[in-house]
Amino acid sequence: MHCNFDIATQGQGLYEFTRQVRSWAEGSGQDEAVLTLFIRHTSASLLVQENADPEVQVDMREFFHRLVPPSNAPSMRWITHTYEGPDDMPAHVKAALLPVSVQIPMIGGRLQLGTWQGLYVFEHRSAPHVRQVSALLR
Repeated sequence: MHCNFDIATQGQGLYEFTRQVRSWAEGSGQDEAVLTLFIRHTSASLLVQENADPEVQVDMREFFHRLVPPSNAPSMRWITHTYEGPDDMPAHVKAALLPVSVQIPMIGGRLQLGTWQGLYVFEHRSAPHVRQVSALLR
């Protein structure tokens, strides 16, 4: 069983889509399965991350911004791929460092996410996008 989720983003940051995935997977009628999610883009990532305190998402975004700043920052002068804007190549680097797929077991018809775990698209570009996440339940 498969599905695609369209996740609208409004620039860099984490966008939770746990409810949509949980509703689809747990409504599938399957008792035991493995859910695989895959983001179909090279400048965004997927994360399982805390969803209780929104400061976690702010700190994650800030950490990766400091780790891989825009290509117009003095420390990033070495970047040659710049024609799509100063956020583009850093977005590719972040996506190379972070997962683009995740797997979650489903047991007893319920996704086995922890109490404070949520599913997120981590948008690395500054402009709004609609990111597509493919899901497979087996």
